[in-house]
Amino acid sequence: MNNQQSSQQLADIAIVGVGVMGSSLARNFARNGYRVALYDRRTENVSKLIAEHGGEGEFVGCNDLQELAVNLSKPRRALLMVPAGTATDAAIDDLVEAFDEGDIIIDGGNSLYTDTVRRERAVALTGRHFVGAGISGGEEGALTGPSIMPGGPQESWESIRPLLESIAAKVDGAPCVRYIGANGAGHFVKMVHNGIEYADMQLIGEAYHLLRHGAGLEPSRIAKIFREWNDGDLASYLIGITADILETSDPDTGAPMIDVIHDAAGQKGTGRWTAKEALDLGIPATAIGEAVFARALSSSTELRAAALDHFPTGNLADFAALGISVEEFIEHVRRALYASKLVAYAQGFDLIAAGSAEYNWNINPRDLAAVWRGGCIIQAAFLDRIDNAYEKLPELPSLLLDSYFTGELDGLIDSWRTVAASAIRLGLAAPVFSSSLSYYDSLCSKRLPAALVQAQRDYFGAHTYRRVDSDGVFHLDWTGDKSQEQKR
Repeated sequence: MNNQQSSQQLADIAIVGVGVMGSSLARNFARNGYRVALYDRRTENVSKLIAEHGGEGEFVGCNDLQELAVNLSKPRRALLMVPAGTATDAAIDDLVEAFDEGDIIIDGGNSLYTDTVRRERAVALTGRHFVGAGISGGEEGALTGPSIMPGGPQESWESIRPLLESIAAKVDGAPCVRYIGANGAGHFVKMVHNGIEYADMQLIGEAYHLLRHGAGLEPSRIAKIFREWNDGDLASYLIGITADILETSDPDTGAPMIDVIHDAAGQKGTGRWTAKEALDLGIPATAIGEAVFARALSSSTELRAAALDHFPTGNLADFAALGISVEEFIEHVRRALYASKLVAYAQGFDLIAAGSAEYNWNINPRDLAAVWRGGCIIQAAFLDRIDNAYEKLPELPSLLLDSYFTGELDGLIDSWRTVAASAIRLGLAAPVFSSSLSYYDSLCSKRLPAALVQAQRDYFGAHTYRRVDSDGVFHLDWTGDKSQEQKR
């Protein structure tokens, strides 16, 4: 490890936590001409990085945070890439002690935005600055150009802006990083980004499931289908990697790799956080919620095993009974996937708008479209269309009301219904396809069963109701003389 450096050799930024993401980000900074100080509680991680990639740029290995502080130019800037929760709190406390007033601590992990709000307030009291920055792109994105969503003090953003813009993904020459808003705005947006990611991944999984176990196609054939889809409206990072996955064979058995992977999906919390926040803010993010539940159900292995042996299924149709050719079904699934993806993204943007209003962040939805165009997991071709939609009407109530997307949906609805109905007849679960369609149909319904729900609430709990033909709030004496009382 290096000792104190001369002023000419001071590092531009520090990475604290040199795991998979931290190591890749450090290399990215170094490749872009920055001198990078490194610290990890596991000193071997730092030594390994320098030994294997020291030729990519200038690195300064440090034994502790005090040495790290000595080797950083002022204002000091340290990017934390440690596990969310208590580990992040501990690292922040240690950096506050090692740093001086005006220095900047950046949390680049998947922290809950309420923790970020709390941390910024606490750090501000010490005279240091705290930035919560969502970073998307995985290991490859971190190395070659991630999508970055920083929130925190405006003055801190100006200090770190050149560094983040240099390492971010570039689309049409523009870096995929924008200042999102105060305190927890960056991590809130990253949380919802991950919620959309959950929905997108589940939808692609459902499309694969229907093609494989409904139409009976082999993974190699489905891989070619996804490649074709990736040249059109569905072009996205996730569609592309799905094709890669489906054409990969198991090195041990030669079987399709997808067939030897246990069908239980893990989760680290951001999807759950998004679903909970949607409930708290009253936003019907049904696609995200169903995707979270789908992962939880997939991991309920004992229940699934018991159900397989004991649950009746009724009379299921085979594919031939659907009266649809394989090629027709493939196109129906493509259209249904596109429609459902539009719903998932629209719900995510609705949630961000609600969060922005609730916490006075003033988040610009066009910034999100710009940031997510490259480097992140949910990058997709239609993000340009989303940008255009908000450029035309900044206060757009829903993406689905934009003329372009309304026009797109017009050609997708019949296929969407066909796929949802086919999944039910075949006994193949497609919860996000179905819930997205139900969401859409609910929006299009002149009357919803909520009238009956509200009547029930008034019947047993005197929760009142509103009338369609007059103003005010009312209660009916349901069990007595049926008289109506206006409450206000």
